[in-house]
Amino acid sequence: MPARERWTAALAGLCLTLLPAVLPAQNGGLVPPGLAQQTTQPKPAQAKPAQSKTVLRIGAIPDQNPEKLNRLYGLVADELGRQLGVKVSYVPVTDYAAAVSAFRTGNLDLVWFGGLTGVQASLQKPGAQMIAQRDIDAQFYSVFIANTRSGLKPIQNQKGLAVLKGKRFTFGSESSTSGRLMPQYFLSQAGVKLGDFAGGAPGFSGSHDATIALVQSGAYDAGAVNEQVWKSSLRSGKANRSKVTQIWRTPSYPDYLWLGQPNLDQRFGKGFTAKLRAAIVSWRPSDAEQKRILELFGAQQFTSVKAGEYKKIEQVGRQIGKIR
Repeated sequence: MPARERWTAALAGLCLTLLPAVLPAQNGGLVPPGLAQQTTQPKPAQAKPAQSKTVLRIGAIPDQNPEKLNRLYGLVADELGRQLGVKVSYVPVTDYAAAVSAFRTGNLDLVWFGGLTGVQASLQKPGAQMIAQRDIDAQFYSVFIANTRSGLKPIQNQKGLAVLKGKRFTFGSESSTSGRLMPQYFLSQAGVKLGDFAGGAPGFSGSHDATIALVQSGAYDAGAVNEQVWKSSLRSGKANRSKVTQIWRTPSYPDYLWLGQPNLDQRFGKGFTAKLRAAIVSWRPSDAEQKRILELFGAQQFTSVKAGEYKKIEQVGRQIGKIR
């Protein structure tokens, strides 16, 4: 091969060898040989870690039938979620003690308690906030009811409760303020001990609805229930006046309240507890959704709570051994 042709071939080979080293990179620089193809491919996007959304978990003592509770607190969860801009979830519990336990362990953030369970939960969780009560809770009442075939007549004064000695009698839940705590207190003031009932002990139905049904059926001669549930049962027809009747109404005492965890501001932001209280207290019958909630609660509105009013509940709770 002539010298000129050999020089031309050598020059062409050298260019082919150096070509990969001078390919432009995406960033305007140079890439090393063998990596040009890789740098032209986009890197797969890194999946961002899922962020858990803080949920406000609400609960309530199961003082009425589960169907009504699910309906009521589902509405409450929706309304609070709308007003506060947070996710709210209703978490049912099996009994009164379970509600107190779930609040103590922090598994529930906001709970609708009766007076006794509210005091129990407050004592077990220092710093717990009494958020609000209904307009009917500062002066609440229990009623004693009787089966119409029991022979029991309306009682004119508290001392008249002595006629219940020897009768088959039932309370509601063992931890109910209006279905056990205060009725037992008024009975004791009238000289009636738990051992004075037929069989040497009272029954515990578990809820106000159950107490009304048991007395109406004749399984018990008499019982004590929340006045608000009693009136609601009469309106709905679940309580039949020809079979069960009211025989005495107690003096008033403070009862139900919303109780919140002490760390709500830390979890949901500064001022959240105050916003929560303001939201609940703002509910009015003029708003369609809020009206449904208030009707199920048997109230016209919610108000702020005076914690000192519940000292009486604590005292009675200690007297009968429900608070130690």
